[in-house]
Amino acid sequence: MPLWSKGAIAVLLLFVSQYHFWSRLSSGSVFAPEFPRFIVILFNWAFGVIVLVAVLQILLDLGTLATMLVRQGAVGVPDTVRYAVAAGAALLAAIAVANALRVPPVKEIQVAIRGLPPEFDGYRLLQLTDLHVSRLFPANWARAMVDRANASGVDLIVVTGDFIDGSVDMRRGDVAPLGALRAPDGVYAIPGNHEYFFDYAAWMRHLAGMGIRMLPNAHAILKRGGGRLVLAGVTDLSAPGHGQAGPDLGAALAGAPNDVPVLLLDHQPRNARRAAARGIALQLSGHTHGGMIVGLDRLVANGNGGFVSGRYDVEGMTLYVSNGTALWPGFALRLGRPSEMTRITLRAPQ
Repeated sequence: MPLWSKGAIAVLLLFVSQYHFWSRLSSGSVFAPEFPRFIVILFNWAFGVIVLVAVLQILLDLGTLATMLVRQGAVGVPDTVRYAVAAGAALLAAIAVANALRVPPVKEIQVAIRGLPPEFDGYRLLQLTDLHVSRLFPANWARAMVDRANASGVDLIVVTGDFIDGSVDMRRGDVAPLGALRAPDGVYAIPGNHEYFFDYAAWMRHLAGMGIRMLPNAHAILKRGGGRLVLAGVTDLSAPGHGQAGPDLGAALAGAPNDVPVLLLDHQPRNARRAAARGIALQLSGHTHGGMIVGLDRLVANGNGGFVSGRYDVEGMTLYVSNGTALWPGFALRLGRPSEMTRITLRAPQ
């Protein structure tokens, strides 16, 4: 390649690698890139290409070194192989961004709840989480997601945090479709860590004003005939760092009946073992985005108590960690860890 083209590519790669710096300049926050949507998509694709090229070229080099050790001699890698790896990374990045941008399908799971009242056998709730409504996931996306959620035929909708990326003024129009979420027993939610990045109090007021019942260290009692369930929620682990009350399961359950199964909404799954010790029947979490990419999910699990995606039995409690309905627009890539809306059917143990 001629020197001028190498220089141009190097400058372009350097520019793209600073995507999060440009995001901060655009909005004051690395979490809210305020560019037109197609620019945000291009940034995510190009940033993904850089990451995947680096990983794939390192793997190619490690394979080459291993071959040299076995053969006890030099092994050359043709330029065409390097270029093919780069082209493959570009294609994989495009697929990963397309996977991230879709309105996810409804995923079905069943959970056995010890002590479940007969009236709640077959009760269905839909978990949404990590919506990250933003320039990348704007009003049109939110409207399509809401339509699919409302068509799911559930009794209850819960949102386990990270509604937005941006301030109320920035996201007012984009988040408006969430006010149309409907279920017979209502829509309940908790904050995620991202709500604390953009004026937590303002977002709590705004979301409550849209008809979403927030449960920050609080609970509600669901009733069907003579049967009852406790739905509890806690604030996010990041709250104390923003001058807000941290997660307090004791406060969330204060005044709740002792002989009723408890379903807990906790944005991050790290405290699942503490919840299990308190006798919680089911904990619903998000935050991890499922690890986004196979392989990367192992690293994400290490920072989340070993929990990253799917169902876990935690000392008799069921923990379900959703892959997320959307994800942060700063790294919108999914390979092997698809987004989801999770329809959970409660069953009495057999």
